[in-house]
Amino acid sequence: MSETEPPRQTYLLVDGENIDATLGMSVLGHRPNPDERPRWDRVTEHARTLWDQPVRALFFLNATSGQLPMNFVQALLAMGYHPIPLAGSGTEKVVDVGIQRTLEALKDRPGDVLLASHDGDFLPQLEDLIDGERRLGVMCFREFVNARLSELTERGVQLVDLEDDVHAFTVPLPRVRVIPLDAFDPLRYL
Repeated sequence: MSETEPPRQTYLLVDGENIDATLGMSVLGHRPNPDERPRWDRVTEHARTLWDQPVRALFFLNATSGQLPMNFVQALLAMGYHPIPLAGSGTEKVVDVGIQRTLEALKDRPGDVLLASHDGDFLPQLEDLIDGERRLGVMCFREFVNARLSELTERGVQLVDLEDDVHAFTVPLPRVRVIPLDAFDPLRYL
């Protein structure tokens, strides 16, 4: 690396809608309470330590209604995130389109990419980023990630579990999933 070249970094792209919807509908079965939501500062810290480099954290929000959750946006800013509130006509998936465009723009930039989502809509863009040099990861609940995204692990994409790997939650979630025997902690169930 030359003196003029910036240090390598991780681009963390958070699909906030998808993470929240999966947590609420698939994991909890109800709208998450504040204490059941991810600790986003832990997410960025894990992203930083995963590949031991600085993180540029982008948090995509649907702002089609014209309203911003200002308390949440201010909290994101305080944690070093760059909130990206996108608005559309109401028929398009503005967050997905924004993330897809960002992934496409990263093709011509150095750096590693960590996508927080379960959504298979990003498969073509992630596949385009697989080049043998760039590190790629999908941060998710493993049991709910799109099957085609999960298959990218065979091509080097890491799956990073929000609860088990990131420890993004302050309370244990009521998940039913395959547990590797080496990771089984019976005290969690007693």
